[in-house]
Amino acid sequence: MADVILPKTVSVFKEGYGPARFKADALAGLTVAIVALPLSMAIAIASGVTPDRGLYTAIVGGFIVSLLGGSRHQIGGPAGAFIVLVSATVARHGIDGLLLATAMAGLILIACGFLRLGDYIKFIPYPVTVGFTAGIAVIIFASQIGELLGLTFPGGEPGPLAEKLAAIATALPGFSAAAAAVAGLTVAIILLLRRYRPSWPGLLIAVIAASTAAAVLQLPVATIGSKFGGIPSGLPLPSLPDITPELALAVLPDAIAFALLGAIESLLSAVVADGMTGRRHRSNTELVAQGTANIASALFGGICVTGTIARTATNVRAGATSPVSGMLHAVFLLAFMLIAAPLAAYIPLAALAGVLAVVSWNMIEKSAIAALVRSSRGEALILAVTFLLVIFRDLTEGIVVGFSLAALQFIHHMSKSIRVTAEGPEKPLDATDADTVTYRLDGAFFFGAVAAAGAVLDRIGDDHRNLILDCTGIQFVDASGGNLLASVIRKAIRQGVQVYLITDRTELQTMLYHHEVPEGGVTFVRSMAEARTAIAGQAASTRS
Repeated sequence: MADVILPKTVSVFKEGYGPARFKADALAGLTVAIVALPLSMAIAIASGVTPDRGLYTAIVGGFIVSLLGGSRHQIGGPAGAFIVLVSATVARHGIDGLLLATAMAGLILIACGFLRLGDYIKFIPYPVTVGFTAGIAVIIFASQIGELLGLTFPGGEPGPLAEKLAAIATALPGFSAAAAAVAGLTVAIILLLRRYRPSWPGLLIAVIAASTAAAVLQLPVATIGSKFGGIPSGLPLPSLPDITPELALAVLPDAIAFALLGAIESLLSAVVADGMTGRRHRSNTELVAQGTANIASALFGGICVTGTIARTATNVRAGATSPVSGMLHAVFLLAFMLIAAPLAAYIPLAALAGVLAVVSWNMIEKSAIAALVRSSRGEALILAVTFLLVIFRDLTEGIVVGFSLAALQFIHHMSKSIRVTAEGPEKPLDATDADTVTYRLDGAFFFGAVAAAGAVLDRIGDDHRNLILDCTGIQFVDASGGNLLASVIRKAIRQGVQVYLITDRTELQTMLYHHEVPEGGVTFVRSMAEARTAIAGQAASTRS
């Protein structure tokens, strides 16, 4: 249980933590905070809530993820992947429903951590993760087209993509050149700084430049101040949302979706950090931390918390050495909020939309998609189905169907790997033994392979006295495979054939007995030499 509840923070301080490491973590935390400041507000606005809730999420949730998490470099906060789910939940159940669903998702994640389910969540197939990430990116970009172009939707902006695109086409005559110019300036600055000054905080610089230009030129664009009245200069007191059994039951599907996506996103982020640092995260510890962070975020009025891949990678590249950098990133964000909250009112919504447009483009793994399309039609199909379902149906449905297709593909490939090689009387064990037949079994004997293997094994006749089943090449056997072997053995025994089974796995013997192979009806040996000796002894006994 220690690996479930022991945070990496404890391990770091046990190793020894000095001023040099603190300095490196402080610089990394400041760098990440500068990136997270505009991004947290942009994600919150795109999710249908006020920008301050994004900051609450990054401050409270981000601090707890680093304090209790199972990764040395994970940065927690609001993530673009949740925009679709959060906005839909707010539309259906309001803010109280969202906060309750977030807290319930936290409880689910904590349970998953203590049940050690983190070891299995990491098995989401690569084409599925690439497909749903690309799908989310398309939805995020589509949700920002209205702000990018300064469009207004009299009846409200629709949620489904097809309806949204139709509404955008209808609203295009109200196009705002000022909003488009602000958004274009933001995107251009981000891209130019990324190319020529990659170490500079491009997102923050772009938002400041666009806000300054809009204020100086007095451009007629919507700002955080005009739409939301600015942001508070501090954290609210923790409080519980209104909880009723009816509301809890209504938001349960949303809570499950939050938990599933949060687990996948956070563990993928931790894996990315492991690949960049050579470290190894504790997946179940991470789930417990993510769950606790979501509960705390809901208490302070925040939205869903998860590990964020872009900010985590920034943290690693900035030289972070421990979870202290993530905790300091939250402290710096709180300081920014306390000091600069009045200035946030001047930020144009079009500038934040430009930030999310760049984020959504970066979310699409273009090289991975090209590699999957070139490498395998099956992988490309899984990618395409996941992508299309996420866009036009539902995120959870896309993951479930994509995972199911990947599982079926795996079963199909594994069923082809099974081999049953027969050696009949024409290839006897020795020159005097023409009554012994040998079958060598290789591969995974599981439910997907029993049909192919059974077609061969069922042809065993009664024209020989001894049957050797060489099972040393079996890599795995499940109940279906065990039942197939047991039926072959029972059939041979009924026909008066003596069965010798070569294996050194006691669990296979136990499984066969559980499938009603009579004790004494089969002789278990550990090698072909032992089988030959036993057959020779049996023949000598019969002659005497």
